[in-house]
Amino acid sequence: MRLNDLSPANGSRKRKKRIGRGPGSGHGGTATKGHKGQKARSGASIRPGFEGGQMPLHRRIPKRGFNNIFKKEYEIINVKDLERFKSEASVDGNVLKNSGLIKSEKKLIKLLGDGEIKFPIKIRVNGATKTAREKIEAAGGSIELV
Repeated sequence: MRLNDLSPANGSRKRKKRIGRGPGSGHGGTATKGHKGQKARSGASIRPGFEGGQMPLHRRIPKRGFNNIFKKEYEIINVKDLERFKSEASVDGNVLKNSGLIKSEKKLIKLLGDGEIKFPIKIRVNGATKTAREKIEAAGGSIELV
């Protein structure tokens, strides 16, 4: 067998449909576009969502609410979640991410006061509630706001 003997398997290569090449081709006349209408015209292209002049769906449905682009989104952790760390540990965003308490370091981190802690811990977060601050400081720890 040589390179010039190679050919594709039968049926694996389909011939291109030659439209608008006369009645003998089977695709002459209207060239598979049907009769008249917007899509039969040359240069016809209809943008996505166009409904033939009818008010499009994205304009018919009511719009509600407001999307604040300046909204601050926080990753939330509670005081009770800090029990997994050792006494005198220094906890920041990287440590919280590695322990699985937060999903992303890029968001701001806020500490809430749910639960108790019995040992001192040093934590760096972007925000903390009053009760969380009191509980951490009562246990001998400290909160540093970044």
